[in-house]
Amino acid sequence: MKKILYITLFCNLFLLGCSGDFLDKAPISNANEVEFYKSQEDIQTALWSAYNSLYTLYGPESLPSFYGELMSDNAYSDNAAGRIQDYEGFELHTMAIDNELVFNFWNNYYKAIYIVNNIIVSAEKLDFTTKEALIGEAKFLRALYYFDMVRAWGDVPLVTTPLSVADSYAQGRTPKEQVYAQIIEDLEFAAAKLPVKTSQRFVGAASQEAANTLLGKVYLTMGNKPKATEALMKVYGRFNLVPYADLWNLTKKNGASSIFEIQYKGGISNPYSLYWAMFTPVDNRVVTSWGGGFNQITDDLWNAYEAGDPRRDISIQNGYQTASGATVDVKFPIKWKDTAAPVSGLREASDNNFMILRYADVLLMLTEATSDPKYLNEVRNRVGLAAYGTAGYPAQYNTIELALEHERQVEFASEFHRWFDLIRTGRAITVIENSSKNITIETADDLLLPVPFLVINQNPDVITQNEAYK
Repeated sequence: MKKILYITLFCNLFLLGCSGDFLDKAPISNANEVEFYKSQEDIQTALWSAYNSLYTLYGPESLPSFYGELMSDNAYSDNAAGRIQDYEGFELHTMAIDNELVFNFWNNYYKAIYIVNNIIVSAEKLDFTTKEALIGEAKFLRALYYFDMVRAWGDVPLVTTPLSVADSYAQGRTPKEQVYAQIIEDLEFAAAKLPVKTSQRFVGAASQEAANTLLGKVYLTMGNKPKATEALMKVYGRFNLVPYADLWNLTKKNGASSIFEIQYKGGISNPYSLYWAMFTPVDNRVVTSWGGGFNQITDDLWNAYEAGDPRRDISIQNGYQTASGATVDVKFPIKWKDTAAPVSGLREASDNNFMILRYADVLLMLTEATSDPKYLNEVRNRVGLAAYGTAGYPAQYNTIELALEHERQVEFASEFHRWFDLIRTGRAITVIENSSKNITIETADDLLLPVPFLVINQNPDVITQNEAYK
Protein backbone atom coordinates (compact mmCIF):
# COMPACT_ATOMS: atom_id res chain seq x y z
CA MET A 1 0.00 0.00 0.00
CA LYS A 2 1.39 3.39 -0.97
CA LYS A 3 2.32 5.67 1.89
CA ILE A 4 0.30 8.67 0.80
CA LEU A 5 -0.51 10.88 3.76
CA TYR A 6 2.76 12.73 4.12
CA ILE A 7 4.92 10.91 1.63
CA THR A 8 6.34 14.18 0.40
CA LEU A 9 7.45 15.12 3.90
CA PHE A 10 10.07 12.41 3.78
CA CYS A 11 11.27 12.34 0.20
CA ASN A 12 14.73 13.63 -0.61
CA LEU A 13 14.15 16.99 -2.27
CA PHE A 14 16.32 18.24 -5.09
CA LEU A 15 15.47 21.90 -5.55
CA LEU A 16 16.84 24.43 -7.99
CA GLY A 17 19.26 26.84 -6.42
CA CYS A 18 18.20 30.48 -6.36
CA SER A 19 19.60 36.40 -6.50
CA GLY A 20 20.94 39.09 -4.67
CA ASP A 21 22.93 36.07 -3.68
CA PHE A 22 19.77 34.03 -3.93
CA LEU A 23 19.66 33.36 -7.65
CA ASP A 24 23.34 32.51 -7.87
CA LYS A 25 23.38 29.66 -5.36
CA ALA A 26 24.03 26.11 -6.53
CA PRO A 27 21.43 23.36 -6.13
CA ILE A 28 21.55 21.41 -2.90
CA SER A 29 20.10 18.09 -1.78
CA ASN A 30 18.04 17.88 1.36
CA ALA A 31 18.73 14.25 2.15
CA ASN A 32 19.28 13.58 5.85
CA GLU A 33 18.53 17.22 6.64
CA VAL A 34 18.24 16.83 10.39
CA GLU A 35 21.80 15.49 10.57
CA PHE A 36 23.10 17.87 7.90
CA TYR A 37 22.52 21.21 9.61
CA LYS A 38 25.54 21.64 11.89
CA SER A 39 26.51 25.29 11.48
CA GLN A 40 25.38 28.79 10.56
CA GLU A 41 26.52 28.14 6.99
CA ASP A 42 24.41 24.99 6.83
CA ILE A 43 21.33 26.88 8.00
CA GLN A 44 21.93 29.64 5.46
CA THR A 45 22.35 27.09 2.69
CA ALA A 46 19.16 25.31 3.75
CA LEU A 47 17.24 28.59 3.59
CA TRP A 48 18.00 28.87 -0.14
CA SER A 49 16.06 25.64 -0.50
CA ALA A 50 13.21 27.01 1.61
CA TYR A 51 12.89 30.13 -0.54
CA ASN A 52 13.02 27.98 -3.67
CA SER A 53 9.78 26.32 -2.55
CA LEU A 54 8.05 29.58 -3.49
CA TYR A 55 8.63 28.81 -7.16
CA THR A 56 6.22 25.90 -6.84
CA LEU A 57 3.87 27.30 -4.20
CA TYR A 58 3.26 30.60 -6.05
CA GLY A 59 3.79 29.56 -9.67
CA PRO A 60 1.14 29.96 -12.39
CA GLU A 61 -0.21 26.48 -11.61
CA SER A 62 -0.39 26.78 -7.84
CA LEU A 63 -2.91 26.92 -5.02
CA PRO A 64 -2.85 30.76 -4.82
CA SER A 65 -3.25 31.00 -8.61
CA PHE A 66 -6.15 28.58 -8.94
CA TYR A 67 -7.85 29.07 -5.58
CA GLY A 68 -7.03 32.77 -5.24
CA GLU A 69 -7.81 33.79 -8.82
CA LEU A 70 -9.40 31.06 -10.97
CA MET A 71 -12.20 30.37 -8.48
CA SER A 72 -13.21 34.02 -8.55
CA ASP A 73 -15.18 36.17 -10.96
CA ASN A 74 -11.90 37.46 -12.40
CA ALA A 75 -10.70 34.45 -14.35
CA TYR A 76 -11.40 31.31 -16.32
CA SER A 77 -9.24 28.53 -17.75
CA ASP A 78 -8.97 27.76 -21.45
CA ASN A 79 -6.45 24.96 -21.00
CA ALA A 80 -7.48 21.58 -22.40
CA ALA A 81 -4.41 19.57 -21.41
CA GLY A 82 -4.44 16.92 -18.70
CA ARG A 83 -7.52 16.31 -16.57
CA ILE A 84 -9.77 19.14 -17.70
CA GLN A 85 -12.22 18.41 -14.90
CA ASP A 86 -9.53 19.29 -12.36
CA TYR A 87 -9.18 22.82 -13.76
CA GLU A 88 -12.95 23.11 -14.10
CA GLY A 89 -13.26 22.15 -10.44
CA PHE A 90 -11.68 25.50 -9.59
CA GLU A 91 -13.19 27.58 -12.38
CA LEU A 92 -16.75 26.29 -12.10
CA HIS A 93 -16.80 25.23 -8.44
CA THR A 94 -17.38 21.58 -9.34
CA MET A 95 -14.66 20.31 -7.04
CA ALA A 96 -14.27 16.56 -6.50
CA ILE A 97 -12.38 14.83 -3.69
CA ASP A 98 -10.08 13.13 -6.20
CA ASN A 99 -8.95 16.39 -7.84
CA GLU A 100 -5.28 15.74 -8.60
CA LEU A 101 -4.36 19.42 -8.45
CA VAL A 102 -5.66 19.67 -4.89
CA PHE A 103 -3.66 16.59 -3.91
CA ASN A 104 -0.51 18.04 -5.47
CA PHE A 105 -1.02 21.38 -3.73
CA TRP A 106 -1.42 19.66 -0.35
CA ASN A 107 1.80 17.71 -0.89
CA ASN A 108 3.74 20.75 -2.12
CA TYR A 109 2.93 22.71 1.01
CA TYR A 110 3.98 19.89 3.30
CA LYS A 111 7.22 19.49 1.36
CA ALA A 112 7.92 23.16 2.02
CA ILE A 113 6.88 22.90 5.68
CA TYR A 114 9.19 19.93 6.18
CA ILE A 115 12.13 22.01 4.97
CA VAL A 116 11.44 24.99 7.26
CA ASN A 117 10.71 22.77 10.27
CA ASN A 118 14.11 21.14 9.86
CA ILE A 119 15.77 24.54 9.64
CA ILE A 120 14.02 25.84 12.75
CA VAL A 121 14.63 22.74 14.89
CA SER A 122 18.26 22.43 13.78
CA ALA A 123 19.05 26.14 14.25
CA GLU A 124 17.56 26.18 17.73
CA LYS A 125 20.21 23.62 18.80
CA LEU A 126 23.09 25.73 17.51
CA ASP A 127 24.82 28.82 18.85
CA PHE A 128 25.75 31.61 16.40
CA THR A 129 25.19 35.34 16.18
CA THR A 130 22.52 35.46 13.44
CA LYS A 131 20.58 32.47 14.76
CA GLU A 132 17.35 34.24 15.66
CA ALA A 133 17.20 36.24 12.42
CA LEU A 134 17.62 33.08 10.34
CA ILE A 135 14.97 31.29 12.37
CA GLY A 136 12.80 34.35 11.78
CA GLU A 137 13.11 33.88 8.01
CA ALA A 138 12.06 30.25 8.32
CA LYS A 139 9.15 31.09 10.62
CA PHE A 140 7.95 33.79 8.24
CA LEU A 141 7.85 31.22 5.44
CA ARG A 142 6.11 28.65 7.63
CA ALA A 143 3.47 31.22 8.58
CA LEU A 144 2.93 32.11 4.92
CA TYR A 145 2.48 28.46 3.98
CA TYR A 146 0.05 27.71 6.78
CA PHE A 147 -1.90 30.89 6.08
CA ASP A 148 -2.50 29.72 2.51
CA MET A 149 -3.48 26.25 3.69
CA VAL A 150 -5.83 27.24 6.52
CA ARG A 151 -7.71 29.62 4.22
CA ALA A 152 -8.09 26.96 1.53
CA TRP A 153 -8.80 23.87 3.67
CA GLY A 154 -9.81 25.14 7.11
CA ASP A 155 -8.47 22.66 9.69
CA VAL A 156 -5.12 21.22 8.55
CA PRO A 157 -2.53 19.07 10.33
CA LEU A 158 -0.27 21.47 12.21
CA VAL A 159 3.27 20.12 12.01
CA THR A 160 6.01 22.18 13.65
CA THR A 161 8.75 19.57 14.02
CA PRO A 162 10.23 17.04 11.57
CA LEU A 163 8.02 13.98 12.09
CA SER A 164 8.96 10.35 11.68
CA VAL A 165 6.95 8.41 9.12
CA ALA A 166 5.10 6.54 11.86
CA ASP A 167 4.20 9.74 13.68
CA SER A 168 3.03 11.45 10.53
CA TYR A 169 0.32 8.90 9.90
CA ALA A 170 -1.14 9.55 13.32
CA GLN A 171 -1.34 13.33 12.82
CA GLY A 172 -4.93 14.46 12.46
CA ARG A 173 -6.26 17.84 11.37
CA THR A 174 -5.71 20.68 13.82
CA PRO A 175 -8.58 23.12 14.49
CA LYS A 176 -8.01 26.25 12.42
CA GLU A 177 -7.98 28.44 15.55
CA GLN A 178 -4.84 26.64 16.71
CA VAL A 179 -3.30 26.94 13.25
CA TYR A 180 -3.93 30.68 13.29
CA ALA A 181 -2.39 30.91 16.76
CA GLN A 182 0.78 29.28 15.43
CA ILE A 183 0.83 31.59 12.40
CA ILE A 184 0.62 34.62 14.68
CA GLU A 185 3.31 33.27 16.98
CA ASP A 186 5.64 32.69 14.02
CA LEU A 187 5.00 36.13 12.54
CA GLU A 188 5.45 37.94 15.84
CA PHE A 189 8.78 36.19 16.28
CA ALA A 190 9.77 37.07 12.71
CA ALA A 191 8.74 40.71 13.11
CA ALA A 192 10.82 40.99 16.28
CA LYS A 193 13.94 39.23 14.98
CA LEU A 194 14.16 40.07 11.27
CA PRO A 195 16.01 43.14 9.99
CA VAL A 196 14.18 45.96 8.23
CA LYS A 197 14.02 45.59 4.46
CA THR A 198 16.87 48.03 3.81
CA SER A 199 19.13 45.71 5.84
CA GLN A 200 17.79 42.37 4.62
CA ARG A 201 20.26 39.52 4.24
CA PHE A 202 19.87 39.38 0.45
CA VAL A 203 17.47 40.78 -2.12
CA GLY A 204 14.26 38.81 -1.71
CA ALA A 205 14.76 37.73 1.90
CA ALA A 206 11.98 38.07 4.45
CA SER A 207 12.05 41.30 6.43
CA GLN A 208 10.44 42.85 9.48
CA GLU A 209 8.02 44.75 7.23
CA ALA A 210 7.04 41.58 5.35
CA ALA A 211 6.24 39.86 8.65
CA ASN A 212 4.11 42.79 9.87
CA THR A 213 2.29 43.09 6.54
CA LEU A 214 1.40 39.40 6.56
CA LEU A 215 0.46 39.62 10.24
CA GLY A 216 -1.93 42.46 9.40
CA LYS A 217 -3.59 40.32 6.75
CA VAL A 218 -3.86 37.39 9.15
CA TYR A 219 -5.56 39.55 11.77
CA LEU A 220 -7.96 40.97 9.16
CA THR A 221 -8.85 37.43 8.10
CA MET A 222 -9.56 36.58 11.74
CA GLY A 223 -11.72 39.71 12.11
CA ASN A 224 -9.40 41.46 14.56
CA LYS A 225 -9.18 44.94 13.04
CA PRO A 226 -7.42 46.68 15.96
CA LYS A 227 -4.55 44.17 15.89
CA ALA A 228 -4.44 44.38 12.09
CA THR A 229 -4.13 48.15 12.34
CA GLU A 230 -1.35 47.85 14.89
CA ALA A 231 0.70 45.55 12.63
CA LEU A 232 0.09 47.49 9.43
CA MET A 233 0.95 50.87 10.94
CA LYS A 234 4.44 49.51 11.56
CA VAL A 235 4.80 49.32 7.77
CA TYR A 236 2.91 52.47 6.79
CA GLY A 237 5.20 55.17 5.41
CA ARG A 238 8.20 52.89 4.98
CA PHE A 239 7.46 52.24 1.31
CA ASN A 240 6.22 54.31 -1.61
CA LEU A 241 3.65 53.83 -4.34
CA VAL A 242 5.48 53.72 -7.66
CA PRO A 243 3.82 54.33 -11.05
CA TYR A 244 1.66 51.31 -11.80
CA ALA A 245 3.57 50.41 -14.96
CA ASP A 246 6.83 50.35 -12.99
CA LEU A 247 5.54 47.42 -10.93
CA TRP A 248 5.82 45.22 -14.02
CA ASN A 249 8.92 46.78 -15.58
CA LEU A 250 11.62 44.10 -15.82
CA THR A 251 14.31 46.71 -15.19
CA LYS A 252 12.64 47.92 -11.96
CA LYS A 253 12.21 44.74 -9.95
CA ASN A 254 12.30 45.01 -6.15
CA GLY A 255 11.26 48.67 -6.32
CA ALA A 256 10.03 51.05 -3.65
CA SER A 257 6.62 49.33 -3.42
CA SER A 258 7.95 45.79 -3.07
CA ILE A 259 7.65 44.22 0.40
CA PHE A 260 8.11 40.52 -0.37
CA GLU A 261 8.93 39.44 -3.90
CA ILE A 262 9.86 36.05 -5.37
CA GLN A 263 13.13 36.35 -7.25
CA TYR A 264 13.42 34.92 -10.76
CA LYS A 265 16.19 35.22 -13.32
CA GLY A 266 15.30 34.89 -17.00
CA GLY A 267 17.16 32.50 -19.27
CA ILE A 268 16.97 28.80 -19.95
CA SER A 269 19.74 27.83 -17.54
CA ASN A 270 18.34 30.02 -14.72
CA PRO A 271 15.37 29.81 -12.34
CA TYR A 272 13.04 31.56 -14.79
CA SER A 273 9.35 32.34 -14.37
CA LEU A 274 6.44 30.98 -16.40
CA TYR A 275 3.66 33.51 -15.72
CA TRP A 276 3.95 35.08 -19.17
CA ALA A 277 3.92 31.74 -20.97
CA MET A 278 1.12 30.16 -18.95
CA PHE A 279 -1.24 33.15 -18.75
CA THR A 280 -1.29 33.90 -22.50
CA PRO A 281 -4.06 32.40 -24.69
CA VAL A 282 -3.81 28.66 -25.15
CA ASP A 283 -1.88 27.50 -28.21
CA ASN A 284 -1.75 31.05 -29.59
CA ARG A 285 1.68 30.62 -31.32
CA VAL A 286 1.86 34.40 -31.84
CA VAL A 287 1.81 36.22 -28.52
CA THR A 288 3.99 33.48 -27.06
CA SER A 289 5.36 30.27 -28.51
CA TRP A 290 2.46 28.28 -27.17
CA GLY A 291 0.36 29.74 -24.32
CA GLY A 292 -1.09 27.92 -21.34
CA GLY A 293 -4.52 29.54 -21.30
CA PHE A 294 -4.70 29.76 -17.50
CA ASN A 295 -6.41 32.64 -15.66
CA GLN A 296 -7.83 34.29 -18.74
CA ILE A 297 -9.72 37.50 -18.00
CA THR A 298 -13.49 37.57 -17.64
CA ASP A 299 -15.70 40.42 -18.79
CA ASP A 300 -16.55 40.93 -15.10
CA LEU A 301 -13.00 42.06 -14.40
CA TRP A 302 -12.60 44.00 -17.65
CA ASN A 303 -15.81 45.92 -16.98
CA ALA A 304 -14.84 46.66 -13.38
CA TYR A 305 -12.32 49.28 -14.47
CA GLU A 306 -13.46 52.91 -14.46
CA ALA A 307 -13.09 55.04 -17.57
CA GLY A 308 -9.59 56.45 -17.63
CA ASP A 309 -8.10 53.92 -15.22
CA PRO A 310 -4.62 53.24 -16.66
CA ARG A 311 -4.38 49.97 -14.72
CA ARG A 312 -6.68 48.18 -17.16
CA ASP A 313 -4.49 48.41 -20.23
CA ILE A 314 -1.32 47.86 -18.20
CA SER A 315 -2.84 44.67 -16.77
CA ILE A 316 -4.90 43.17 -19.61
CA GLN A 317 -4.62 42.74 -23.38
CA ASN A 318 -7.93 42.66 -25.20
CA GLY A 319 -7.42 40.14 -27.99
CA TYR A 320 -4.66 39.41 -30.49
CA GLN A 321 -4.17 38.70 -34.18
CA THR A 322 -3.14 35.33 -35.57
CA ALA A 323 -0.35 34.95 -38.11
CA SER A 324 -2.99 35.05 -40.84
CA GLY A 325 -4.43 38.33 -39.53
CA ALA A 326 -7.56 36.97 -37.87
CA THR A 327 -8.62 38.63 -34.64
CA VAL A 328 -9.03 36.42 -31.58
CA ASP A 329 -11.37 37.95 -29.01
CA VAL A 330 -9.81 36.87 -25.73
CA LYS A 331 -8.63 38.92 -22.78
CA PHE A 332 -5.50 37.83 -20.91
CA PRO A 333 -3.03 39.12 -18.29
CA ILE A 334 0.04 41.03 -19.44
CA LYS A 335 1.54 42.11 -16.12
CA TRP A 336 4.26 39.51 -16.60
CA LYS A 337 4.88 40.28 -20.26
CA ASP A 338 8.41 39.41 -21.40
CA THR A 339 8.67 39.49 -25.17
CA ALA A 340 12.47 39.15 -25.05
CA ALA A 341 12.44 35.89 -23.09
CA PRO A 342 14.22 32.94 -24.70
CA VAL A 343 12.06 29.89 -25.35
CA SER A 344 12.58 26.61 -23.53
CA GLY A 345 10.58 24.02 -25.44
CA LEU A 346 7.29 25.84 -25.99
CA ARG A 347 7.54 28.07 -22.91
CA GLU A 348 9.24 31.41 -22.40
CA ALA A 349 12.03 31.42 -19.79
CA SER A 350 10.93 34.80 -18.47
CA ASP A 351 12.62 37.32 -16.17
CA ASN A 352 9.53 38.42 -14.19
CA ASN A 353 9.50 38.40 -10.41
CA PHE A 354 6.26 37.81 -8.50
CA MET A 355 5.18 40.13 -5.68
CA ILE A 356 3.41 38.36 -2.84
CA LEU A 357 3.24 41.53 -0.74
CA ARG A 358 3.40 45.12 -1.97
CA TYR A 359 2.66 48.52 -0.49
CA ALA A 360 -0.75 49.12 -2.07
CA ASP A 361 -1.93 46.06 -0.15
CA VAL A 362 -0.86 47.67 3.13
CA LEU A 363 -2.79 50.85 2.27
CA LEU A 364 -5.99 49.08 1.26
CA MET A 365 -5.83 46.80 4.28
CA LEU A 366 -5.44 49.86 6.51
CA THR A 367 -8.68 51.29 5.14
CA GLU A 368 -10.30 47.89 5.70
CA ALA A 369 -9.05 47.83 9.27
CA THR A 370 -9.83 51.46 10.17
CA SER A 371 -12.64 52.46 7.77
CA ASP A 372 -10.55 55.54 6.99
CA PRO A 373 -10.60 56.17 3.21
CA LYS A 374 -7.40 58.23 3.22
CA TYR A 375 -5.28 55.13 2.62
CA LEU A 376 -7.51 53.93 -0.24
CA ASN A 377 -7.34 57.42 -1.73
CA GLU A 378 -3.55 57.28 -1.79
CA VAL A 379 -3.87 54.31 -4.14
CA ARG A 380 -6.41 56.08 -6.34
CA ASN A 381 -4.42 59.30 -6.41
CA ARG A 382 -1.45 57.37 -7.80
CA VAL A 383 -3.47 56.51 -10.94
CA GLY A 384 -5.24 59.86 -11.23
CA LEU A 385 -8.74 58.75 -10.20
CA ALA A 386 -11.28 60.62 -8.11
CA ALA A 387 -11.00 60.07 -4.38
CA TYR A 388 -13.64 58.20 -2.42
CA GLY A 389 -15.98 60.77 -0.91
CA THR A 390 -15.66 63.25 -3.76
CA ALA A 391 -18.17 64.08 -6.49
CA GLY A 392 -16.31 62.20 -9.19
CA TYR A 393 -16.23 58.87 -7.36
CA PRO A 394 -18.40 56.05 -8.86
CA ALA A 395 -21.79 56.16 -7.14
CA GLN A 396 -22.28 52.37 -7.13
CA TYR A 397 -19.47 51.92 -4.60
CA ASN A 398 -21.27 53.91 -1.94
CA THR A 399 -19.80 52.25 1.16
CA ILE A 400 -16.20 51.81 2.32
CA GLU A 401 -16.67 48.05 1.99
CA LEU A 402 -17.80 48.20 -1.65
CA ALA A 403 -15.17 50.80 -2.48
CA LEU A 404 -12.45 48.54 -1.12
CA GLU A 405 -13.81 45.50 -2.94
CA HIS A 406 -13.73 47.42 -6.20
CA GLU A 407 -10.29 48.90 -5.61
CA ARG A 408 -8.70 45.60 -4.67
CA GLN A 409 -10.19 43.91 -7.73
CA VAL A 410 -8.61 46.35 -10.19
CA GLU A 411 -5.41 47.06 -8.25
CA PHE A 412 -4.50 43.38 -7.79
CA ALA A 413 -6.04 41.87 -10.94
CA SER A 414 -4.52 38.45 -11.68
CA GLU A 415 -2.23 38.62 -8.61
CA PHE A 416 -3.97 35.78 -6.73
CA HIS A 417 -5.85 38.00 -4.24
CA ARG A 418 -9.47 38.10 -5.41
CA TRP A 419 -11.05 34.91 -4.00
CA PHE A 420 -9.13 35.21 -0.73
CA ASP A 421 -10.38 38.81 -0.44
CA LEU A 422 -14.01 37.93 -1.10
CA ILE A 423 -13.98 35.10 1.42
CA ARG A 424 -12.37 37.33 4.05
CA THR A 425 -15.06 39.99 3.64
CA GLY A 426 -17.94 37.51 3.48
CA ARG A 427 -18.82 38.50 -0.08
CA ALA A 428 -17.64 35.46 -2.02
CA ILE A 429 -21.01 33.75 -2.51
CA THR A 430 -22.90 36.93 -3.45
CA VAL A 431 -20.26 38.08 -5.93
CA ILE A 432 -19.76 34.73 -7.71
CA GLU A 433 -23.50 34.09 -7.97
CA ASN A 434 -24.00 37.48 -9.60
CA SER A 435 -21.03 37.15 -11.94
CA SER A 436 -20.97 35.96 -15.54
CA LYS A 437 -20.04 32.51 -14.22
CA ASN A 438 -23.58 32.26 -12.81
CA ILE A 439 -22.52 29.74 -10.17
CA THR A 440 -24.70 28.69 -7.24
CA ILE A 441 -22.93 28.04 -3.93
CA GLU A 442 -25.09 26.52 -1.22
CA THR A 443 -23.22 27.34 1.98
CA ALA A 444 -19.91 28.68 3.26
CA ASP A 445 -18.76 25.06 3.62
CA ASP A 446 -18.53 24.95 -0.18
CA LEU A 447 -15.86 27.65 -0.14
CA LEU A 448 -13.24 25.25 1.23
CA LEU A 449 -11.30 22.72 -0.79
CA PRO A 450 -11.68 19.00 -0.07
CA VAL A 451 -9.01 17.21 1.87
CA PRO A 452 -7.51 14.99 -0.84
CA PHE A 453 -9.10 11.57 -1.05
CA LEU A 454 -5.73 9.81 -1.04
CA VAL A 455 -4.77 11.57 2.19
CA ILE A 456 -7.96 10.43 3.94
CA ASN A 457 -7.78 6.95 2.43
CA GLN A 458 -4.36 6.45 4.01
CA ASN A 459 -5.77 6.91 7.51
CA PRO A 460 -9.57 7.40 7.55
CA ASP A 461 -9.76 7.04 11.33
CA VAL A 462 -7.56 10.10 11.83
CA ILE A 463 -8.02 12.44 8.87
CA THR A 464 -11.53 13.81 8.39
CA GLN A 465 -13.17 15.37 5.33
CA ASN A 466 -14.60 18.86 5.02
CA GLU A 467 -18.38 18.98 5.44
CA ALA A 468 -19.24 19.85 1.83
CA TYR A 469 -17.53 16.71 0.54
CA LYS A 470 -18.86 14.08 2.96
